[in-house]
Amino acid sequence: MTQSHMAREVAEIPEAAARFLNGSGAAVARAADAMRACDPALVVTVARGSSDHAATYLKYAFEIEAGIPVASVGPSVASIYRRPLRLRQAVCLGISQSGRSPDIVEMMRSAGEGSALTIAVTNHADSPMAAASAHCLPLAAGEERSVAATKTFVTSVLAGLALLAEWRGDAALRAALLRLPDDLAQAIALDWEPLSARLARASSAFVLGRGPGFAIANEAALKFKETCGLHAEAYSAAEVLHGPAAIVQAHFPVLALGVEDAALPQLCATAERLAAQGADVFLTGADVAGATRLPSVAGLHPMVAPLVGIAGFYAFIERLARRRGLDPDAPPHLRKVTETV
Repeated sequence: MTQSHMAREVAEIPEAAARFLNGSGAAVARAADAMRACDPALVVTVARGSSDHAATYLKYAFEIEAGIPVASVGPSVASIYRRPLRLRQAVCLGISQSGRSPDIVEMMRSAGEGSALTIAVTNHADSPMAAASAHCLPLAAGEERSVAATKTFVTSVLAGLALLAEWRGDAALRAALLRLPDDLAQAIALDWEPLSARLARASSAFVLGRGPGFAIANEAALKFKETCGLHAEAYSAAEVLHGPAAIVQAHFPVLALGVEDAALPQLCATAERLAAQGADVFLTGADVAGATRLPSVAGLHPMVAPLVGIAGFYAFIERLARRRGLDPDAPPHLRKVTETV
């Protein structure tokens, strides 16, 4: 069978991460210097799709590590409603693989006019979004031909974490990022066959996470939809108990993305409760009664562990799509660059 673009790009993730780390230092340092001068009281993010999941990941990282609130702003506020935002002493972080969507570009331009320090994270340093921003962190991930973003998602989160580590002078996070290419390679080689066998003919599933892991749950649920035609919904492991758990009955599939952080005990408690309801629960990061444990890379910094986990998930989901008789490179009704207003 011919290897898919998605499979090739997943295999390129460790190299793409290393390329960013080796070539991004000057750009990250300039943006971090600007953030120190700005001394932000707020960070806002502008993104859609997988890039918005990267923004959600960075929301948790910045809030947990820096104590700075992070909020997502709607691009249509600028592009359609034409309402300027007052963003003095704020950083506006725009994330877009292509950097070409008109609404994202317009929001970044408007944020700059509203006194925000604007920083673009994009795979195309010559894009309109980069031109509209004060700083650009080019991902240098190489061409991504698959509709489903993989290596650009990982490098987008990596760029934000590198900026956070440089801005805060966080030696432990810096060291974890330098080890990331090796950790990503380990994750891609993991085998999630038990979950693949369970989902080969499934029509729906829940994906659970907490903190940065909730962002990864959202990204995983999107990939289930766009590559496998499987209706997956992402929930916080706390929020799922506020209603959605009512539909979890016998053999309902649940993927719980646990990592070694402060939220793991609560996520495990939720996984155990759903397993007791009869769900087929698959879990990373811990052993839980009634659940099947999936392999993961252990001993990671809690801010990078979920990112390493998504690399393993990408390898799994590409294989699952083909097992279900689908082409992961050609999801129906989708295209690589979506330009919204």
